[in-house]
Amino acid sequence: MTFRMNAGYIITESVHVGEMEFVLGVHSTEPNQFVTWACKGGNDYFWGHYHSDLLSATKDLLERATLELDLCMRHDEKAQPPQKEPEEPCL
Repeated sequence: MTFRMNAGYIITESVHVGEMEFVLGVHSTEPNQFVTWACKGGNDYFWGHYHSDLLSATKDLLERATLELDLCMRHDEKAQPPQKEPEEPCL
């Protein structure tokens, strides 16, 4: 079994959204023993949010992934060609 670590935190959860990944890490001795990071390429961790309990870290992980999903969806909507209105039938 392989696992990832960053800064002494074991990565226990991850959520992929588009090209971005959000991870949750756990450290056994740090006062803020939980962290969420944005991650690119599987090893470039940044924007750490540190937490003292698992529930708030999990909530943060899901909120960050949801925000990224919303951004991706808005970007995708802008890239879509506008929908044509149906033409009126000939009478």
